[in-house]
Amino acid sequence: MGNIGNENAVRRTGMPSHRADTDKIRQSRVFQDLSGSSRQQEHMDEASMLRGAAGKIPHVCVVGAGVAGLRCADVLLQHGVQVTILEGRNRVGGRLCQSDAVGHLVDLGPNWIHGTDDNPILDLAKETKTVTMNWDGRQSVFDSLGNHISDKDAAENTEHVWTIIEQAMKLSNEETATIPAEKSLYNFFEEQVAKMFPAEVEGGKSEKAKKKQQTILQMAEMWGAFVGSPIQTQSLKFFWLEECIDGENLFVAETYQKVLAKIAEPALKGAAVLFDHKVKRIVSKEKEGVPRVTVEVEGKESFEFDEVIVTAPLGWLKRNLGAFEPELPERFKEAVGSIGYGHLDKVYITFPKAFWNEFPSSTAATPTAFRDQSYPNVTTTTAPAHPPPDSPVDPKHYPGFTHWNSPSYAPLTNRSNWNQEAVNLAALPSPTAHPTLLFYIFGPTSLHIASLLRSSPQSSYTSLLTDFFEPYFSRLPGYDAKHDNCSPKGVLATAWANDELAGYGSYSNFQVGLERGDEDIEVMRQGVSERGVWVAGEHTAPFIALGTVTGAYWSGEGVGVRVVRAYGLGRDEVGGLE
Repeated sequence: MGNIGNENAVRRTGMPSHRADTDKIRQSRVFQDLSGSSRQQEHMDEASMLRGAAGKIPHVCVVGAGVAGLRCADVLLQHGVQVTILEGRNRVGGRLCQSDAVGHLVDLGPNWIHGTDDNPILDLAKETKTVTMNWDGRQSVFDSLGNHISDKDAAENTEHVWTIIEQAMKLSNEETATIPAEKSLYNFFEEQVAKMFPAEVEGGKSEKAKKKQQTILQMAEMWGAFVGSPIQTQSLKFFWLEECIDGENLFVAETYQKVLAKIAEPALKGAAVLFDHKVKRIVSKEKEGVPRVTVEVEGKESFEFDEVIVTAPLGWLKRNLGAFEPELPERFKEAVGSIGYGHLDKVYITFPKAFWNEFPSSTAATPTAFRDQSYPNVTTTTAPAHPPPDSPVDPKHYPGFTHWNSPSYAPLTNRSNWNQEAVNLAALPSPTAHPTLLFYIFGPTSLHIASLLRSSPQSSYTSLLTDFFEPYFSRLPGYDAKHDNCSPKGVLATAWANDELAGYGSYSNFQVGLERGDEDIEVMRQGVSERGVWVAGEHTAPFIALGTVTGAYWSGEGVGVRVVRAYGLGRDEVGGLE
């Protein structure tokens, strides 16, 4: 989650009138979907209308107490529906959760609110007085040998990367039907850098141009931290599905704790919430012309319901398609199998003191602050592409984001030269700041770290993680291996890739080979409602909120509204929707 983790900071100020062509594209895809998706679905199939004719108050099971499940339960409860939530964990929140294991409360799942225009999650953050922030756009970049790249060169290279990202988004929006399914975003980068910096020159090859191409391609690897998979696997054809709500992407400096409590409050008060109830089988039958659904729970009794709403992560669905009886329709199984599921993890490393902030750093914001604001917003996890001019970050602090491009100097722990990226949490506004570096790891790095932790005793986690990340944080200013302030005092890795209930991953994404991505999402949204089985979660969200907390919230709300209408329990306004 964007991701549930999917996640970075790109800012837009809105669509100016002179961008009518881009606006038309967006209206025909992303925004048209928002107005016509399951959030406001008027259509009811014949089976649903029969249920409504019965006039009964249904007993509905919500599988999963994550954001989608909690919001869905809230909508159902508002209309008098009897709700039972079966949650495999011993807490609410799913992938949206916190820990104080490093001495400060941190989010294990999402860190961001993606988009500020009409975003209900931002409304909840304001209502709960949760501290959020904009980053100022400054970045520190190290090359493959661990040498610091000048601010000017780093800013210039970052600008090239975002220019190509924008071009790719525009192309995907306009030409999705003709783009080959096997073409990746990385392929597009290769084509563009070859045009921008032609290596073939009269009389031979330009080594300078080839090096520039290589640098941009290395920096392009950052996209993996947005979607949880390498850029080489990002579908260009369905890159347009990575667009998100207009406005800014805000970092939740105070964590999501208060927002989660607010979302969970109605369900905890009005529903029967059964923790440590891991669902293993869902059996649909028909009784007197309407469905009845039996839910079998691992090691516990079975339950029977009128309707079941499955809000388990996409990764769980992929591994548990056989848990449904009768067998799910072939098209639904195809949809579940086609949409990707990424691996984005976090490693928090806390020090006695933020030694990297002790030395003066550049105060110049990168030129990304001046990018064309008319381009669509995308979810982000590392550096902001449209940093606002009013960021609360103290410019005397070390930059908020640090990138280590294709590091080749740590062969013992990183023989594949995986890029590394960290966020400076010491630069958060007071009193939320703490001397912590937040490393975002994705794809193969995430799987590698998860494997190390899975095969090692917990007592060795700190040394394992310190050994892996020391080649990177040791490059920061002020580092002295002999000084206590430079020795980690707390380390925490999320390791979602080891979590069964998270589906051994983080959130949905769109990978090469995808043929019908938008249709697949719509198929999953529909669920198998004629059997009394509905589906919600970030993977079924409106297109502008896929892989985000907002998307999970909207999808749960949408299914709740559909069930309410299926039973004729009212068409009054729910959560701002009619």
